[in-house]
Amino acid sequence: MGRNIFPTGTVTYNPAKTWSGYTMFNAGGVGAILIDMSGKVVHQWRGLQGFPNKMIPGGKIFGSLRCRKRLDAYQDYADITEVDWDGQIVWSFNHNQEVIDRDYGKTWVARQHHDYQIAGNPVGYFAPGQTTKDDFNKVLLLTHNNLKKPRISPQPLLEEVLLEVDRSGKKLWSWHITDHFNEFNLSNLQKNAIFRDPNTHEDSFNGAGEGDLFHVNCASYLGQNHWYDEGDERFKPDNIIMDSREANIMWIIDHQTGKIVWQIGPDYTTSTALQKLGPLIGMHHTHMIPQGLPGAGNILVFNNGGWAGYGAPDQTSPTGMKTSRIDTSRVIEFNPVTLEVVWSFGATDIANSHTPFHRHHFYSPLVSSAQRLPNGNTLIDEGTEGRFLEVTPTKEIVWEYVYPNLGDGLIFRAYRIPYEWVPQVTKEVPKAVIPPDNADFHLPGAADPRLLEDSAVTVEQAAGYNNNPAKFNDEI
Repeated sequence: MGRNIFPTGTVTYNPAKTWSGYTMFNAGGVGAILIDMSGKVVHQWRGLQGFPNKMIPGGKIFGSLRCRKRLDAYQDYADITEVDWDGQIVWSFNHNQEVIDRDYGKTWVARQHHDYQIAGNPVGYFAPGQTTKDDFNKVLLLTHNNLKKPRISPQPLLEEVLLEVDRSGKKLWSWHITDHFNEFNLSNLQKNAIFRDPNTHEDSFNGAGEGDLFHVNCASYLGQNHWYDEGDERFKPDNIIMDSREANIMWIIDHQTGKIVWQIGPDYTTSTALQKLGPLIGMHHTHMIPQGLPGAGNILVFNNGGWAGYGAPDQTSPTGMKTSRIDTSRVIEFNPVTLEVVWSFGATDIANSHTPFHRHHFYSPLVSSAQRLPNGNTLIDEGTEGRFLEVTPTKEIVWEYVYPNLGDGLIFRAYRIPYEWVPQVTKEVPKAVIPPDNADFHLPGAADPRLLEDSAVTVEQAAGYNNNPAKFNDEI
């Protein structure tokens, strides 16, 4: 929020304009949290981590019971687990790789990170007619793998691997990102920068360091969509959309062939359409809006800004890492065929100013998410600020919540949950929260800081200039 003192909890709520429900998020060490529209915590799964947490009908939630330590692995979770309302384990998977962790010895781990999708729902949030049930038969996991590929870099690499498993944990399909390194249209300058420094985390993987060169933070099925119905084979429902936070690339892979069939970035200057779209830097939660929701078939992404990208070394980037920077964020919905921006929301929509000095009013250089709601609104998680916004298509903020304990950790994603998915809680009675005008909001003991509007005499009048312009001009 940019200030030391500010209200927390729900600070705006217009029940007539929201798509009300519960909001679920994970706050670091305190676990998964479910709040109502007033900001009341209605349930908490203490100790259930989530990268992210996702919910299905019946008040059941997915997450992880153990995050591996930094010296064992970088952003690896040992399992993906489903628990019920009371925290009892319903289903769990960890049988991906057998590793040696310092506190556990030889152990099996899932190595899940950043995303997963449970069969029945392509993106993991509410979409009419696309609901995951408790008899799901397939799970898509975004996982890690350690390897060496000297042609990419002499450094050890941290590789993204897509993995599909059935309910019993049997591996059905996999896709390795480094097998497709040369399909990403990286320039020689960018490849050279990656060779020198593939985003190496020196204190991870037993202190040896590993290059997190792509840092993928999302992976979801496209699901049924009108582009495929109209004959565009790039958008098959089981194709998978992903993005690279470090390389500033967004792409779709063909599930059958593994080939990249659609891509934008890392160069956003090669066409007029890309120039109008603007550079996508450090983005998160790229996905296709599911069928049945307003904007279905368009791509929705939280374009973080911040710092990312590979390129030519310079005085601020001696290795050619993180060469692109924009100090503001923007949620963008765009047509994947024409690349036309259909809707967006950013700092200027909050500050009502187009000057660059107000870009900090909406800025989360890490984490964050955006979810399309059935009434056309968009739920936004401004993750480094711990602020959630529900925004109408006309960019009116109709719900705003500020997490009071951001020291518990960044908010990776937030999801709006339908009331009917949580029968354990009595539905709240909507009560509007109307924020005060900032000009009227003062703490006890503080003076009213507003300017005096009823001053009888201006300085110019007192000096006699108002009635004698010639005298004023002469003296200038």
